[in-house]
Amino acid sequence: MFEDGARMKQELGEDKVFDFSLGNPCLDPPAAYLEALRNELREGRPHRYAYMPNAGYPETRAAVASDLRRKRGTPFEARHIVMTCGAAGGLNVVLKTLLNPGDEVLILAPFFPEYLFYVDNHGGSPRIVETEKDFSLSLARIEEALSARTRAILVNSPNNPTGRMYDEQSLTRLGELLGEAGKRFGTDIYLISDEPYGELVFDGAELPNLFSCYTNTILVNSFSKSLSIAGDRLGYIAVHPAGEDPEALVDGMVFCNRTLGFVNAPATPQQAIRRTAGIYVEATAYEKRRDLLCRGLGDAGYRFTRPEGAFYLFPESPVPDEIPFVQELLEAGVLVVPGTGFGRKGHFRIAFCVEEKVIERALPAFERVFRRYRSA
Repeated sequence: MFEDGARMKQELGEDKVFDFSLGNPCLDPPAAYLEALRNELREGRPHRYAYMPNAGYPETRAAVASDLRRKRGTPFEARHIVMTCGAAGGLNVVLKTLLNPGDEVLILAPFFPEYLFYVDNHGGSPRIVETEKDFSLSLARIEEALSARTRAILVNSPNNPTGRMYDEQSLTRLGELLGEAGKRFGTDIYLISDEPYGELVFDGAELPNLFSCYTNTILVNSFSKSLSIAGDRLGYIAVHPAGEDPEALVDGMVFCNRTLGFVNAPATPQQAIRRTAGIYVEATAYEKRRDLLCRGLGDAGYRFTRPEGAFYLFPESPVPDEIPFVQELLEAGVLVVPGTGFGRKGHFRIAFCVEEKVIERALPAFERVFRRYRSA
């Protein structure tokens, strides 16, 4: 759909096509990060692009650990951090390290579609668990899905595609369920937290600390959204220091980072991160876009759960099968993504990481198409 949008813009003109299909950050990286990149290049450090330790530069890992200690209150050190090629690379490294053939990974719907392929890449079996109608955790369904085959549960909060942020009470109970199931089945069950939107939280809220909810927690993070550097493919894995044998786990991840072909995360962005750890884009810029979009769609009659973070809205389609509705929006010049691919039929995803004027100009088309369906 992103490619369709580019083609339509060439044919119809930029001002007649409104592309909400891809979660591509619209903000520039923070000035401090760009200056750190420039300084890194100016300094002329020898062997800048030589091989490095496969876990990443020690000083970068230390800077990431320090930032996590400050934010999460968990005693991370550099040895608990593995720098990766984005969150996608990090998730594949984690799953390759953990999974034996046939192991199950619980995935909460709606979900990022590529999770299914990541699990399949490494011989695992995804088991889909539905969330509630408002996309909050269904702890009863999770408890029912846990089995002797469960190796991990993959949690994405704030969520893509819903913008839902799971509350601390639910996450604490989730940790209890995982611990109880591990004892019952005699297994180690891991909570994998995919948090590329963790710095994009709205309304003055704070992201709950999963490390305080469960010790066998592995954080996979990315700077793609928090620094608007999606093209640089830089992220990291953080292993809970109090989890089951964290040293062996990190050793396995370092090995998999290399043998999966990532080898190591890119050099220059790592050095810039070392200089600027803890600096992020302003979430309020996306919050403003959320408010503009929600106000316009709400006035038009759409039903949705208001996002608490990230930069996605996941409204209900006015008809049970969202595909024809999404197609008609496309014909009106509005590109959105059907919810079926995210595991929740009857919805569609809007990525509002676009210029505000794109939202403003698209709202009349959203309203026209919606009214045609409601009056049919």
